[in-house]
Amino acid sequence: MSSDIDAEVGPAVQAYQASVAGFDRESARILGVSASELACLEMVFGADGVTPREIADALGFTTGSVTTMIDRLSRRAYVTRHPHPDDGRKVLVRATPRLTDRVNATMEPMLASACADVLDRFTTDELATVVRFMRVAAAHQVAHTERLRAEPPADG
Repeated sequence: MSSDIDAEVGPAVQAYQASVAGFDRESARILGVSASELACLEMVFGADGVTPREIADALGFTTGSVTTMIDRLSRRAYVTRHPHPDDGRKVLVRATPRLTDRVNATMEPMLASACADVLDRFTTDELATVVRFMRVAAAHQVAHTERLRAEPPADG
Protein backbone atom coordinates (compact mmCIF):
# COMPACT_ATOMS: atom_id res chain seq x y z
CA MET A 1 0.00 0.00 0.00
CA SER A 2 1.43 3.30 -1.05
CA SER A 3 -0.81 5.73 0.81
CA ASP A 4 -3.59 6.06 3.34
CA ILE A 5 -6.18 6.13 0.54
CA ASP A 6 -4.99 2.71 -0.65
CA ALA A 7 -6.15 1.24 2.67
CA GLU A 8 -9.59 2.74 2.13
CA VAL A 9 -10.17 1.34 -1.36
CA GLY A 10 -10.96 -2.25 -0.32
CA PRO A 11 -13.53 -1.34 2.35
CA ALA A 12 -15.11 1.28 0.05
CA VAL A 13 -15.47 -1.25 -2.77
CA GLN A 14 -16.90 -3.81 -0.35
CA ALA A 15 -19.41 -1.27 0.94
CA TYR A 16 -20.43 -0.41 -2.63
CA GLN A 17 -20.78 -4.11 -3.53
CA ALA A 18 -22.92 -4.67 -0.44
CA SER A 19 -25.15 -1.72 -1.34
CA VAL A 20 -25.62 -3.02 -4.90
CA ALA A 21 -26.34 -6.52 -3.57
CA GLY A 22 -28.96 -5.07 -1.23
CA PHE A 23 -30.61 -3.13 -4.04
CA ASP A 24 -30.58 -6.25 -6.21
CA ARG A 25 -32.16 -8.35 -3.42
CA GLU A 26 -34.96 -5.83 -3.02
CA SER A 27 -35.45 -5.57 -6.79
CA ALA A 28 -35.66 -9.37 -7.03
CA ARG A 29 -38.16 -9.44 -4.15
CA ILE A 30 -40.35 -6.81 -5.81
CA LEU A 31 -40.20 -8.63 -9.16
CA GLY A 32 -40.81 -12.00 -7.50
CA VAL A 33 -37.70 -13.60 -8.98
CA SER A 34 -34.55 -15.32 -7.73
CA ALA A 35 -31.08 -13.77 -7.83
CA SER A 36 -30.24 -15.88 -10.89
CA GLU A 37 -33.43 -14.82 -12.63
CA LEU A 38 -32.66 -11.19 -11.83
CA ALA A 39 -29.21 -11.59 -13.40
CA CYS A 40 -30.89 -12.98 -16.52
CA LEU A 41 -33.38 -10.10 -16.61
CA GLU A 42 -30.52 -7.61 -16.27
CA MET A 43 -28.99 -9.07 -19.43
CA VAL A 44 -32.27 -9.02 -21.33
CA PHE A 45 -33.46 -5.59 -20.18
CA GLY A 46 -32.45 -2.91 -22.63
CA ALA A 47 -31.00 -5.38 -25.13
CA ASP A 48 -32.51 -6.00 -28.54
CA GLY A 49 -32.50 -9.71 -27.83
CA VAL A 50 -30.15 -12.14 -26.16
CA THR A 51 -29.73 -15.80 -27.00
CA PRO A 52 -30.04 -18.44 -24.29
CA ARG A 53 -26.43 -19.42 -25.07
CA GLU A 54 -25.27 -15.85 -24.36
CA ILE A 55 -27.15 -15.89 -21.07
CA ALA A 56 -25.71 -19.29 -20.14
CA ASP A 57 -22.16 -18.21 -20.95
CA ALA A 58 -22.45 -14.92 -19.07
CA LEU A 59 -23.99 -16.48 -15.97
CA GLY A 60 -22.02 -19.73 -15.99
CA PHE A 61 -25.12 -21.90 -16.38
CA THR A 62 -26.00 -24.72 -18.73
CA THR A 63 -28.29 -23.94 -21.64
CA GLY A 64 -30.79 -26.40 -20.17
CA SER A 65 -30.99 -24.51 -16.89
CA VAL A 66 -31.31 -21.23 -18.80
CA THR A 67 -34.16 -22.68 -20.85
CA THR A 68 -35.96 -23.60 -17.62
CA MET A 69 -35.30 -20.14 -16.21
CA ILE A 70 -36.60 -18.46 -19.37
CA ASP A 71 -39.72 -20.63 -19.14
CA ARG A 72 -40.33 -19.34 -15.58
CA LEU A 73 -39.70 -15.72 -16.59
CA SER A 74 -41.98 -16.13 -19.60
CA ARG A 75 -44.79 -17.40 -17.35
CA ARG A 76 -44.34 -14.23 -15.26
CA ALA A 77 -44.68 -12.24 -18.51
CA TYR A 78 -41.20 -10.72 -18.13
CA VAL A 79 -39.62 -12.14 -21.30
CA THR A 80 -40.68 -13.48 -24.67
CA ARG A 81 -38.91 -15.64 -27.20
CA HIS A 82 -38.52 -14.50 -30.81
CA PRO A 83 -36.99 -16.21 -33.85
CA HIS A 84 -33.41 -15.17 -34.47
CA PRO A 85 -33.33 -13.06 -37.66
CA ASP A 86 -30.12 -14.65 -38.98
CA ASP A 87 -30.26 -18.22 -37.68
CA GLY A 88 -33.51 -20.17 -37.68
CA ARG A 89 -32.13 -22.61 -35.09
CA LYS A 90 -31.79 -19.87 -32.47
CA VAL A 91 -34.17 -17.71 -30.49
CA LEU A 92 -33.77 -14.27 -28.99
CA VAL A 93 -35.05 -13.50 -25.53
CA ARG A 94 -36.50 -10.02 -25.15
CA ALA A 95 -37.99 -7.99 -22.32
CA THR A 96 -41.72 -7.47 -22.29
CA PRO A 97 -43.42 -4.13 -21.66
CA ARG A 98 -44.41 -5.50 -18.24
CA LEU A 99 -40.76 -6.03 -17.31
CA THR A 100 -39.80 -2.62 -18.68
CA ASP A 101 -42.54 -0.95 -16.62
CA ARG A 102 -41.60 -2.83 -13.44
CA VAL A 103 -37.87 -2.16 -13.81
CA ASN A 104 -38.41 1.50 -14.60
CA ALA A 105 -40.62 1.90 -11.52
CA THR A 106 -37.86 0.34 -9.42
CA MET A 107 -34.90 2.18 -10.96
CA GLU A 108 -36.23 5.63 -11.87
CA PRO A 109 -36.18 7.14 -8.35
CA MET A 110 -32.53 6.14 -7.91
CA LEU A 111 -31.54 7.32 -11.38
CA ALA A 112 -33.45 10.58 -11.02
CA SER A 113 -31.48 11.50 -7.90
CA ALA A 114 -28.10 10.19 -9.12
CA CYS A 115 -26.92 13.52 -10.54
CA ALA A 116 -27.66 15.57 -7.44
CA ASP A 117 -26.72 12.88 -4.93
CA VAL A 118 -23.63 11.49 -6.65
CA LEU A 119 -22.37 12.84 -9.97
CA ASP A 120 -22.55 16.54 -9.16
CA ARG A 121 -20.17 16.02 -6.23
CA PHE A 122 -17.24 15.22 -8.53
CA THR A 123 -15.33 17.00 -11.25
CA THR A 124 -15.20 15.61 -14.77
CA ASP A 125 -11.59 14.53 -14.19
CA GLU A 126 -12.53 12.77 -10.95
CA LEU A 127 -15.38 10.95 -12.68
CA ALA A 128 -13.02 9.92 -15.49
CA THR A 129 -10.75 8.36 -12.85
CA VAL A 130 -13.72 6.59 -11.26
CA VAL A 131 -14.79 5.21 -14.65
CA ARG A 132 -11.25 4.00 -15.34
CA PHE A 133 -11.05 2.40 -11.89
CA MET A 134 -14.42 0.66 -12.30
CA ARG A 135 -13.48 -0.71 -15.74
CA VAL A 136 -10.14 -2.05 -14.51
CA ALA A 137 -11.72 -3.47 -11.34
CA ALA A 138 -14.53 -5.10 -13.34
CA ALA A 139 -12.05 -6.74 -15.73
CA HIS A 140 -10.07 -8.01 -12.75
CA GLN A 141 -13.24 -9.40 -11.18
CA VAL A 142 -14.30 -11.10 -14.43
CA ALA A 143 -10.90 -12.75 -14.77
CA HIS A 144 -11.15 -14.19 -11.27
CA THR A 145 -14.76 -15.25 -11.80
CA GLU A 146 -13.56 -17.28 -14.80
CA ARG A 147 -10.82 -18.76 -12.61
CA LEU A 148 -13.43 -19.83 -10.05
CA ARG A 149 -15.68 -21.34 -12.74
CA ALA A 150 -12.86 -23.74 -13.55
CA GLU A 151 -12.77 -24.97 -9.94
CA PRO A 152 -14.86 -27.97 -8.89
CA PRO A 153 -17.62 -27.35 -6.33
CA ALA A 154 -17.06 -28.19 -2.67
CA ASP A 155 -17.76 -31.73 -1.53
CA GLY A 156 -21.04 -32.50 0.21
